Amino acid sequence: MLQPDTGFIYYESMNLTTTSWSAPVVWDGTFDEKVLEKYYEKNKITVGLTVFAVGRYIDHYLKKFISSADRFFMVGHKVIIYVLIDDFSRMPWIQLSPLCLIKVFEIKREKRWQDISTMCMKAISDHVVAHIQYEVDFLFCMDVDQIFVRKYGLETLGESVAQLHAYWYMEDPIGLPYERSELSEAYIPFGMGDFYYHAAVFGGTPIQVLDIARECFKGIMNDKKNSIEAVWHDESHLNKYFFLHKPTKLLSPEYCWAFPKMDVPFIHSIKLCWAKKDYENLRVTM
Repeated sequence: MLQPDTGFIYYESMNLTTTSWSAPVVWDGTFDEKVLEKYYEKNKITVGLTVFAVGRYIDHYLKKFISSADRFFMVGHKVIIYVLIDDFSRMPWIQLSPLCLIKVFEIKREKRWQDISTMCMKAISDHVVAHIQYEVDFLFCMDVDQIFVRKYGLETLGESVAQLHAYWYMEDPIGLPYERSELSEAYIPFGMGDFYYHAAVFGGTPIQVLDIARECFKGIMNDKKNSIEAVWHDESHLNKYFFLHKPTKLLSPEYCWAFPKMDVPFIHSIKLCWAKKDYENLRVTM
């Protein structure tokens, strides 16, 4: 698999641009797009994007997510969008650009939204093993209730990519909402941890994504055996994974921003934003 290792500019600013383990943190202005484009012009790639669409989320979010991805996600490069849906009949028809392809797969319908958010890790594992690993060079997994608003490009590619959570980026580690029960597989002790990562976006090479999904699913199922449910479900397990296995690239909150959080001086170029949430209606029994 190709490993992007060029095009980044390191500079001192109010924003963290490099972690303690030397992984870049991607902000607007920390990379040279022309250098990256030149590199990948010689090294052609295909990038995958998985998205889950279940229950009422299908009609509410899916078409906007795919349409905006077609416009802004990895522009100029081959993209395969893998839609994992629990009702084929509700899959919208969307006219896509020539370099973008959609593949649709039916998944099991779950009764509780908490089970949907956790069982997605198993679905990702199954599909990566079955076919995705042979079709793409890099893979992102994203929540459907988001909208691309600017170019989301090559600077985001890496072996193991984690997304900094917009609401917790500036918080002291002791206040981060990790799972604090020692009985859970997702447990992170007080005083430990690096950042709080958002499960709405993660990615990397297909083999790395497979490892992330498998380990998170294993933790979820071990918790279930012990009648435990982590405080933030799959996100808690994802944070435990990245605590133990440091990501090789971090995306700043500009790559997954919540618009209710306005007037933040270090946010300059939002690439992907949260769509308006309506949990009261959408999380009614699926």
